[in-house]
Amino acid sequence: MKILAENRKARFDYEILETFEAGISLLGFEVKSVKAGQVTMDGSFANFYNGELYLLNINIPAWQPKNAPSDFDPGRSRKLLLHKDELKYLTGKIKEAKVNLIPIAFILQNNKIKVQLGLGRSKKKTDKRETIKEREFKREKSRELKDY
Repeated sequence: MKILAENRKARFDYEILETFEAGISLLGFEVKSVKAGQVTMDGSFANFYNGELYLLNINIPAWQPKNAPSDFDPGRSRKLLLHKDELKYLTGKIKEAKVNLIPIAFILQNNKIKVQLGLGRSKKKTDKRETIKEREFKREKSRELKDY
C-alpha cells in the first residue's frame, strides 16, 4: 500500500472516528495525474446522490493539459465505489450523527487507486489548540532526548 496523496488538513480539522477504503472512477489521464501526486483535497468531502456516493470539491488536473479534452473539468464530482452494505452503513451513520465523510488519502493498492475516507466529526477551536500543544510538546521532548 503506497500513499500517493494525503490530506493532512483533514486530521487537523476533523476527529476521525472510522476509516473506509473506496475505489474511485477516474479517466485515464487523471490516473497518471494522481500517481504523480497532483491532487488537491482542500475542502473536499463525499456525499450521497440517488443512493450513490460521490466525491466533491476535489481537484485532479489532467496529466498533460494540451492533450486533455476541451470540455474536461478538473473539479468535477467523481463516483466512489463501495459495497451496498457499506453504503447503507454510511447513510445510517451520516443521518444518525453529525458526521462528514472526508477523503484522507489516495492510495495505490494492488495497482488500483483507492481513496481512504474518514468518517469524522469537526473539531472545535479548543480541540485544535490542544492538538497544536501536543504536537509542540512531542517536538520539544524529542529535541531534549536527542541532546541528552
